Amino acid sequence: MKVAIGGPLKLAFRPWVEGLENVPAEGPAVLASNHLSFSDSFFLPAVLDRKVTFIAKAEYFTTPGVKGRLTAAFFKGVGQLPVDRSGARGAGEAAIRSGIEVLERGELFGIYPEGTRSPDGRLYRGKPGGLARVALATGAPVIPVAMIDTEKIQPPGQVMPKLMKPGIRIGKPLDFSRYQGMEHDRFVLRAVTDEVMYEIMKLSGQEYVDMYATAMKRQLTEAAKAEKEAEKAAKAALARAEKEQAEKLKAAMEQADREQDGRRSDP
Repeated sequence: MKVAIGGPLKLAFRPWVEGLENVPAEGPAVLASNHLSFSDSFFLPAVLDRKVTFIAKAEYFTTPGVKGRLTAAFFKGVGQLPVDRSGARGAGEAAIRSGIEVLERGELFGIYPEGTRSPDGRLYRGKPGGLARVALATGAPVIPVAMIDTEKIQPPGQVMPKLMKPGIRIGKPLDFSRYQGMEHDRFVLRAVTDEVMYEIMKLSGQEYVDMYATAMKRQLTEAAKAEKEAEKAAKAALARAEKEQAEKLKAAMEQADREQDGRRSDP
């Protein structure tokens, strides 16, 4: 996949990279990145010599038919692991287990602490749990990564991607060994996550928003729905007003006709 996808990807978009020396040549490490675009999971592995394993929802691997098999083969080829989101705690626990297994094999594990793509290009609060628990349970260093301008390559609604040079900045590894054995302390998890997000913010230059991206997406969805309903209500009110105006005009014209007929018949 590095040859089939990574080569053409680098040739077409020519991404620039800073800090490649911060990724160890061997041994486990967590790559914690901001998340601007679906393509983030392709550009980052493409510029590294080592394999990077991310997680993906299990539906990508279990869809029946030829298309489903091709999709599963593609995601397996680019290093994605299926995560079953069912159960009491869903994807969170499954992602943690998958991440620990990858790191225990001495490999690189990629994760997006925001939990979802940024809805507006800003950097959102990292979710405590996945990133911090995986790092503390394995002792693996956390390497902050900033994806630059990947969201501009194919904005929502645009079919063809724009050929441009995205960037990748890789920071120095962060050591959290001082918190070893405290992966179930929520205050420690919060502190580790915030420290990583601060480093990502410095690398990316993004504006930081102290709320979860999922909450912002809900707000934007609700705002769009409210705006649509308000627009619908305004159109309905305008239609009613136009109908009432037409009825008044019709009544006035009929009254004028009756008065005119009355004058004609008056001796």
